[in-house]
Amino acid sequence: MSISEKVHTPDTVEAQTTPTPQSGETVLHADQPQSSAEQAKVESWTPEGDSVLQATQPAGAGAGAGAGAGAGAVDEDAVIAAIATVHDPEIPVNIYELGLIYAIELFDDGRVKVEMTLTAPNCPSAQELPLQVKEAVEKVPGVASASVDVVWDPPWDMSRMSDEARLALNMF
Repeated sequence: MSISEKVHTPDTVEAQTTPTPQSGETVLHADQPQSSAEQAKVESWTPEGDSVLQATQPAGAGAGAGAGAGAGAVDEDAVIAAIATVHDPEIPVNIYELGLIYAIELFDDGRVKVEMTLTAPNCPSAQELPLQVKEAVEKVPGVASASVDVVWDPPWDMSRMSDEARLALNMF
């Protein structure tokens, strides 16, 4: 073998060696597809000082708020307050106090799912109230998206109203 062949021929033993993973450690290779059964662990890192800053800020505040901020950033009280801004046009009470909201689910990725009902199946506001709830919830810091499902079981009745709603409607 000439010197030029030796210089241009890669050393195949060194090119094929890879670091040996320690026990329990997953090594990902860019040129090999990862099997769906084997998922690599993703760890997060917070620079020093940020954890103190995040602990002193209210939920949803800080970088990324309003654009699907980090996990758990959605505050349930803020979602309820947003829903309470929606009023039935025929009743001078917000829909939360009326008892029209049956469930609020908050997901780690910033999604919010709301289950609500209407006072009656033939409610004239049936088209606009769910849309107003969706838009109000999506304005809450940390909410990436919201979905509103109208459910009819159990049917709404006046017993679901809060004391504040009963007082406002003089229905004691």
